[in-house]
Amino acid sequence: MDLKTIKEHINDVIKETDFPELGEKRVGKVRDVYTASDHVTMIATDRHSSFDRIIAHIPFKGEVLNQISLFWFDNTKDIIPNHVLNSPDPNVLTAKKCEPILIECVMRGYITGVTGTSLWTHYNNGERDFGDFTLPDGMKKNQKLPEPVFTPTTKSDEHDRPVSLKEIIEEKMLPEDLARRLEKTAKALFARGQEVALSRGLILVDTKYEFGMDENGELTLIDEIHTPDSSRYWKAGSYQERFEKEEEPEYFDKEFLRLWFKDNCDPYNDKVLPKAPDDMVAELSRRYIEIYETITGQEFKHDFSLPPLERIKNNLKKTQNAA
Repeated sequence: MDLKTIKEHINDVIKETDFPELGEKRVGKVRDVYTASDHVTMIATDRHSSFDRIIAHIPFKGEVLNQISLFWFDNTKDIIPNHVLNSPDPNVLTAKKCEPILIECVMRGYITGVTGTSLWTHYNNGERDFGDFTLPDGMKKNQKLPEPVFTPTTKSDEHDRPVSLKEIIEEKMLPEDLARRLEKTAKALFARGQEVALSRGLILVDTKYEFGMDENGELTLIDEIHTPDSSRYWKAGSYQERFEKEEEPEYFDKEFLRLWFKDNCDPYNDKVLPKAPDDMVAELSRRYIEIYETITGQEFKHDFSLPPLERIKNNLKKTQNAA
């Protein structure tokens, strides 16, 4: 899809949804989640968040994220069952109800990052022992790790805390066999993700997985998987040359919109934010579509016959009538 088409539909976005018949509603950063007695309905909106708030609405973003997740759920179901029941609409995922495991399973294949919690920040500050693994001296930013590492965090509304597998077991956050199974499964999913991504000319740098227990007590992959909102991707073709020159890798960049807000307002404290420039919004939409097409190998095809919310309503109705 070209920029001209995206700009023509710059206002055809899903900001929020209202389908009380689907169950109790919980609003996340991107998705509205409706919980019924035996399943959940997850509707991916076009909200784009940063600075702990919504800064813009990006056309087709929700659809892209949902479709990428569905692609990866399908391509990893031989490793672990997932919560997908069906997808009645491009923005909608109907899923099994699962009891979430309150550990976020983060996998890293490269030493990178700029935040206070990033592996590179800790390493650059002199840390070498990370609990479950030790890194050698002399590593450079963006270097490939000797092998991918499992760096879980606790999940909490207040503050996620990095923990080691050893701490999870010693502090009895989870039974030991379950904790070790999470690590093994996360590593297998990451290996599959890296393999498929590389075949598409991409490096899956790091990601996070969430798991739950289904009604039969079976470990199940939930939430999303390998989307550009939960994962970091670099372009494989230019990685080695740029690394040797100590240049940053080519990556899927959403930061330019965030930087625009930092330059034009105080995004943490201003009550009302300025409207994001249409050109930037359209370019970010184009990038989401590009990464969808790169990962899946399929052309992004959007149904323009109805406004998105009306289309979702019709598709949900068809599913309910069929049931």
